[in-house]
Amino acid sequence: MERYKIEIKKTAAKELASIPIKDQKRIIKRIRELSSEPRPQGVKKLSGEEKYRIRQGDYRVLYEIHDTIITVVVIRVAHRRDVYRD
Repeated sequence: MERYKIEIKKTAAKELASIPIKDQKRIIKRIRELSSEPRPQGVKKLSGEEKYRIRQGDYRVLYEIHDTIITVVVIRVAHRRDVYRD
């Protein structure tokens, strides 16, 4: 299987930086795992959008998969109560 390139938007990087270090490490590990399996067990496709969500504790990572260019783009990283708000 091909390895996907991981891109993190600036806004998602800022959100990740504001999360406690202990949780950051776990989230970063989950994001890295997306390069080998962009649709891991437990992933949810968001209804009405071409976005996916993975859980890591109380945090959610929203991302898009671009199969044609073999890229995963992380859009948001936030607490579960805030992640779906615009």
